[in-house]
Amino acid sequence: MDLQLNGKRAIVTGGSRGIGYAIARALASEGVDVVIAARDAETAEAAARTLSEETGRRVLAVPTDTGDDDRVRELVARTVAELGGVDILVNSAATPWSAGAPTDLAATSDEIVRREVEIKVLGYLRTARAVAPHLVEQGWGRIINISGLGARQANSIAQTIRNISVSALTKNLADELGPSGVNVTVVHPGVTRTERLTARLTTEAANSGRTVSDLESDLARNTLRRVIDADEVADVVTFLASPRSIAITGDAIAAGGGVPGSVYY
Repeated sequence: MDLQLNGKRAIVTGGSRGIGYAIARALASEGVDVVIAARDAETAEAAARTLSEETGRRVLAVPTDTGDDDRVRELVARTVAELGGVDILVNSAATPWSAGAPTDLAATSDEIVRREVEIKVLGYLRTARAVAPHLVEQGWGRIINISGLGARQANSIAQTIRNISVSALTKNLADELGPSGVNVTVVHPGVTRTERLTARLTTEAANSGRTVSDLESDLARNTLRRVIDADEVADVVTFLASPRSIAITGDAIAAGGGVPGSVYY
């Protein structure tokens, strides 16, 4: 299937590593010119060079802190200036969920929740707010927000709040922007194989004497009974970023290999 993405232009926040990097690669492989937005300039530049050499597309690095509205607006302005416009926004910039913070009620401080919401919710809002006028003006666009299956689980107050908030933001944007030709969706990855997870399991394996494969199996509680790879999440996002996804907007797409026993409708 031709995804009709050749020549499109995308911004991928958090695109220098993990799921964001896999998405940037998948889009570029389909002929999209990509701007990688990440806080660490050196890591973003290295990622952009690698993907440009690998795919032959224009892949630019723009150091950006999505917690800063001025920096976000600069990101979008530079994208439009250098690529001639923007068609796709993928929001993937986020700190690891709850970053090891306590999950119980008594220990969940206001600051913990603010920290979670600042980047993954308000950061997504800032980028969408800056990109949307360009998409509306041209009458076509895609916004894909990366959230997480934590939206469907009650094991951390801060995690659940931030992921559900991304879903709520997505639906509001979809309803407002849909008449202008802009589709907005949210993707919920589960446990995903990224360089961060592999590094963690490698350390655990060295300390425990078990293999990384065995440790991954312990984590694979999904229907498929295996950990989903970042590239497999990226395949889902790439379809949603394409004109072929016209029938899907405002909804959440789970990309975690299935949740056993639950019915979502």
